[in-house]
Amino acid sequence: MKSLLVVLLWVGLSRPVQAAPRPLLLVKLDDAITPVSANFLLESLAEARQRGCQAVIWEIDTPGGLVESTRKIVKAMLSSPIPVVVYVAPAGARAASAGTFIVLASHLAAMAPGTHLGAAHPVTLTGQKMDKKTLQKIENDLVAWARSLARLRGRNEDFARKAVLESQTLTAEEALKEHVVEILASDLQDLLRKMDGRTLRLLQEKVILHTEGAVLIPFREDLKTRILRILAHPQVAYFLLMLGLAGLYFELSHPGAVLPGVLGAVGLVLALFALQILPVNYAGLILILLAALLYFLEIKIASYGLLALAATICLLLGSLMLFGRNPPGLRLSYGFLLPVVGVVSLFFLTVTYLAARALRRRPISGAEGLLGQEGQTLTEVGPEGGEIFVCGEIWRAEAERVIPPRTPVRVVAQKGLKVRVEPLK
Repeated sequence: MKSLLVVLLWVGLSRPVQAAPRPLLLVKLDDAITPVSANFLLESLAEARQRGCQAVIWEIDTPGGLVESTRKIVKAMLSSPIPVVVYVAPAGARAASAGTFIVLASHLAAMAPGTHLGAAHPVTLTGQKMDKKTLQKIENDLVAWARSLARLRGRNEDFARKAVLESQTLTAEEALKEHVVEILASDLQDLLRKMDGRTLRLLQEKVILHTEGAVLIPFREDLKTRILRILAHPQVAYFLLMLGLAGLYFELSHPGAVLPGVLGAVGLVLALFALQILPVNYAGLILILLAALLYFLEIKIASYGLLALAATICLLLGSLMLFGRNPPGLRLSYGFLLPVVGVVSLFFLTVTYLAARALRRRPISGAEGLLGQEGQTLTEVGPEGGEIFVCGEIWRAEAERVIPPRTPVRVVAQKGLKVRVEPLK
């Protein structure tokens, strides 16, 4: 009996302890494919290597994006020493346009029920209307790229071709049946179970996944990426551009307000930064800047509203052109664009009217209308300028010597929207 117990104990102790499976890095992308999102995905690959993860899962829901950003992502996937699993989820998500290439390039592709992929036509990817010859060149290039990715991963080359040439789309169930993806998973835990034991081919080796019960480590955006992603949204970039132009225009037409000028400068700087990230039509940007100039000229030149009308037309056309050729997800919807253009145009017209009326009303009474009038300094007034209150209005003013605030002064000269004052004796 003792001998039997010893044998059983020895067998139990000699059985190897099964090591826990290595973790997987989970990355969620719910956005268009831009330089910002491309850098985010590439950073996740570096993070997965650093943490010793056996694979990285990209859970994506994207309307598409830029071809160059997509190529950058695909190149990183093809050279990655860690398997990249692309999971189109949750239900209702899509991997459209550029997202289709990312699915085709993945080491393992999965979709949740109720999702779809496809529609990778060049017009969808670039957003541009092209002549027949140019379109054919781009189609051939993208077809070759899509087919090469599908062939490399053993997927359906015919779908890859039709997704580009005919904008073909497939549901999750159809994609599984047509050998475009390998797994249909309802959630992440289901995905881990169905991934377990699969063999994937990397550059120089094959790896076997051990994912059942593995820990998922979430990879989240840092503050810098979050800010860049917000700024890189077309609606945010356009709003900042309008805010910047409106603020600076108000400051130039009504000197001394300060706050609108500060807000305008900050908004314009942020807008220009965002426009460096996004693909923009520079003709549209020039038209928008021209609109601001024409509004300003309306103050100086009596055009009876013609300059203001031309400015409004330029603003509308420029706004329509600014992101008009971009892929889906990187355009401005008419529901957003038209109300904003209407409000901004109304603002410019109102400010222009008030500034023009103020400028043209004063010569009627002449500079003599203010000459000799007494007022009070609101700020310190000197050779560099300041503000005074006279005749019920706030005026920009200057003086030969510095005059402290709340000092009674007299207007001795006027030039345009600026007066020269001296302290009362």
